[in-house]
Amino acid sequence: MPDLLPLAATPATAAGDTAWLLAAAALVLLMAPGLAFFYGGMVRSKSVLNMMMMVFGALAVVMVVWVLAGYSLAFGDDIGGGLLGDPTQYLGFRDMLAPDPDAAYPVTLFAAFQGLFAVITVGLIAGAIADRTRFGTWLLFAGLWTLLVYAPVAHWIFGGGWMQERLGALDFAGGTAVEINSGAAGLAAALVLGRRVGFGRDPMKPHNLTLVMVGAGLLWFGWFGFNAGSALAADNTAAIVFVNTLLAGCTGLLAWLGVERFRDGHATSFGAASGVVAGLVAITPSCGAVTPIGAMLVGVAAGAICALAVGLKYTFRYDDSLDVVGVHLVGGLVGTILIGLLASTSVTGVDGLFYGGGTGQLGRQLVAAGATLVFSFVMTALLVWVLERTVGFRVDPDHEVAGVDLVIHAETAYDLHATGGARPHFGPGTGTLHP
Repeated sequence: MPDLLPLAATPATAAGDTAWLLAAAALVLLMAPGLAFFYGGMVRSKSVLNMMMMVFGALAVVMVVWVLAGYSLAFGDDIGGGLLGDPTQYLGFRDMLAPDPDAAYPVTLFAAFQGLFAVITVGLIAGAIADRTRFGTWLLFAGLWTLLVYAPVAHWIFGGGWMQERLGALDFAGGTAVEINSGAAGLAAALVLGRRVGFGRDPMKPHNLTLVMVGAGLLWFGWFGFNAGSALAADNTAAIVFVNTLLAGCTGLLAWLGVERFRDGHATSFGAASGVVAGLVAITPSCGAVTPIGAMLVGVAAGAICALAVGLKYTFRYDDSLDVVGVHLVGGLVGTILIGLLASTSVTGVDGLFYGGGTGQLGRQLVAAGATLVFSFVMTALLVWVLERTVGFRVDPDHEVAGVDLVIHAETAYDLHATGGARPHFGPGTGTLHP
């Protein structure tokens, strides 16, 4: 991510950059309902509302926690040797409201933009533990995880922490803090909570592929704010990132469909939606480091590898409900590591191995990816374990079988049968309907 709050901006530049960041933040916000549609269509019909509520609930909780302390932990002055920001520096966004005439955009806008990144990251975890969690405990988890896991990793790579300043790892928009972080957390949560009732035996197919496709489209649209907005300016870098994001989504889709066609004999709509997301996940860290050709290669690699990786849960018997591990953890690793191979000085200040830059940057990317994976996995496993044994995290098996929509929210997504009033019947011998 570029330097924060560039100084000596002209009034026209400041207005343009502020306008672009406002639009980008709104696009990232749109990703939350997009994710709710995407995940909602992927679950069974008896838990679609709960899945969507988990995403919307995360939006509310994470933004409140972010304003109170999360932003300070992530972007406050370093107090822990590159590990953590000052938790009190921007408590409640204090001392951030006065305009800075020399800044290209208001710091409150940047802080809100970054908070929405945390929202999406927490929302992604919900997909790994769909169908079997208590909503109240999920909200508690969302707030605690933001403070204990997301904010520290964001500080490491975006807020002047050790990955950014000492290691020199590259991550333009969140391959570590968002993708690997959420994927590792999803794996840990799924392992601690255990498999769904009937996993590996009962069909657990997406109940509404139309919702999945709509959600994927909204996510793709919002991802331009996620990635190009991270340029923090309406400039040439944002334009390159925009193009790279578009291309990686396209090639991710094509690669996933190619694997499906070769392996299964059919190219599916579910595969198309998943391939788009896989390509977007992988280009998130690398969009500011690779050329358009490099972006297409990133998308191809992610689409193909993630299409194969989603089947690992059946081999290793972990119940990652909506393939958070196969798409976000694996896709995040692919995109983060490929920077070390495909980075080009025509886009960024570093050449990867394939451009004659040696293995140095590749090693730095591997360290950043590995550190994020291990930290997120261990911390999340501990947090979920504590919550399960104190307030309870997983619903009762009987409630899970009945459906968490009815049990937790007293609602159903599809009210297909009348439940009140007199039953209509046909009059004898008339063929007419009588009350």
